[in-house]
Amino acid sequence: MIAYLCGRVMDLAPGWVVVDVGGVGYEVHLPVSALAHLQGQERVGLFVHTYLRQDQLTLYGFPTPAERDVFRLLLGVAGVGPRMALALLSTLGPDELAAAVEGGQWQVLAQAPGVGRRTAERVVVELKGKLAKVVQPPAAPLREDAVSALVNLGYPLRQANEVITQLLRERAQWELADLLREALRRLVKDKALG
Repeated sequence: MIAYLCGRVMDLAPGWVVVDVGGVGYEVHLPVSALAHLQGQERVGLFVHTYLRQDQLTLYGFPTPAERDVFRLLLGVAGVGPRMALALLSTLGPDELAAAVEGGQWQVLAQAPGVGRRTAERVVVELKGKLAKVVQPPAAPLREDAVSALVNLGYPLRQANEVITQLLRERAQWELADLLREALRRLVKDKALG
């Protein structure tokens, strides 16, 4: 089983990378969010989950071991395959995913492509308490407070989640007032453009 790959980036696109390790090119599937970590890099190191099914061997790579471990936990949920697990990790970072699961916010999980309400609820039920052992969600209370404040101001839950998720991805450390100020600025700007 391949657990880690380190080598030269031969080809890179959203969702996959080809890594040259000793003259052998390995195609590795990635969450879309990993693209930002890999762009402009000549060499890359990825924590890998080797997925073997009948006649197919597929490699899934992640910049951190926490992302790989979350991916593995997602695969343990009934009805969640590698594509859906990758979609979840492409939409939410490991800490955001853990915060949504621990908070019972299936709606946040259902934002990922291909994830419906039943699957999102199943992920919440089956992984509650498990993700927190792998990932400590430092922004969970901040995230919940910010989303709640925007919803109380009349913004739809989905829109509030999207803007807060984007801001937390851009910068990990926020004061609540600054986070809300920036979120409102973007929401008003988006409304003016739309």
